[in-house]
Order: sequence, then C-alpha cells, then structure tokens
Amino acid sequence: MSHEVVEKNIGLMVVLILLVISIGGLVEIVPLFFLKSTTEPVEGLKPYTALQLEGRDIYIREGCYLCHSQMIRPFRAETERYGHYSVAGEFVYDHPFQWGSKRTGPDLARVGGRYSDDWHRVHMTNPRDVVPESNMPSFPWLAEDGLDGELTPRKLKVMRLLGVPYTDEDIAGASAAVKDKTELDALIAYLQNMGTVISSRR
Repeated sequence: MSHEVVEKNIGLMVVLILLVISIGGLVEIVPLFFLKSTTEPVEGLKPYTALQLEGRDIYIREGCYLCHSQMIRPFRAETERYGHYSVAGEFVYDHPFQWGSKRTGPDLARVGGRYSDDWHRVHMTNPRDVVPESNMPSFPWLAEDGLDGELTPRKLKVMRLLGVPYTDEDIAGASAAVKDKTELDALIAYLQNMGTVISSRR
C-alpha cells in the first residue's frame, strides 16, 4: 500500500492511525499488569483504616492534591529532601492515587510521623503559626465538622470491590471507628500514615 493511497483517503488514514495507537498502547500497558512491582503491595502495606480513608476523602475534597504531590522521584535532590523515592507498590490500595505533579507546597509522600498531631492541628487551623512564610490557606472548619460515619461502611465496600482487602469485620466496624471524630482528626490520621511503610523499612 503506497503512502499516496493512504494520504488521499482520510477514512483509511484514521483507521490506520487508530490501529497503530491501539497496538502501541497495548504493548506499553498490558505488560504492566503482570509486573509484581506495580501490582502487589510492598511488604507491610495495610489498607487505610476507616478514619484514614475518611481523611483521604477530605484531603481530596479540600483540593490538597492541587498544591501537594505524593510522588518522590528517584533524583538525589528529591530523596535528600523528602526521603526514599516513591514505589508503585505503596499505592496499590489508592483509588485514585494522589501522585500529582504540582508542588506549590512540599511533597507529602513521606510526611507521616514527621510532625506531631498537635503540629498538624495548628498548621491546618492557621499555617502561618508554624510556617510564617506559608501561602497555604487555613482550614479551621475541619476541627468543627464531625464525621457521622453513615457512608463509611459503603466506602469500604466500594474499595473492596476495587481490590482492597477489607474484611467483613472492617466494614461492620467502620461507623464506630469514626464516631465522635472530627474531619480534622481524620485528615491528620491520613497524613500521619502517609509513606510510613517505606520509611520504617529504611
């Protein structure tokens, strides 16, 4: 088939372009499903607790991912500042993952355990109380808004459908696990868990 025939027939050209893109996509994507390093959790990784999962939803709702990435690239400048580079096995229970690419604020992939709960409380209420040059907005309402836990079991069920190994006991106790907790408690629980599996293995 000569180029002239393809170039003069736009329908044929579209079909051939789609065919090439499809084959190329399959060749690049399908092997990833069979790589253990991208599909199996790293040693010691556990699913988020009910409180951490609620905190993750608040993190997404408040748009934290718009300024903070959760992916440390394997470059010396990044690993010296943030810690061990991110690996795919850390995120197999994240749906969707929060890698991101925007860093108005620092990367949070290894923030778990770096600061105390009290530090996070002050930081969320007014970031400039602990980081004077911060341009992060304040989130004072998180300490006032409580979690009712009504939808928490359903969230765990959905995550189980996506492959997260929650047990029936986890789901049954989800509402009780977040009872009397504030949204700030949940967000801090999520942040304090972030990156701790790899950090604890170093």
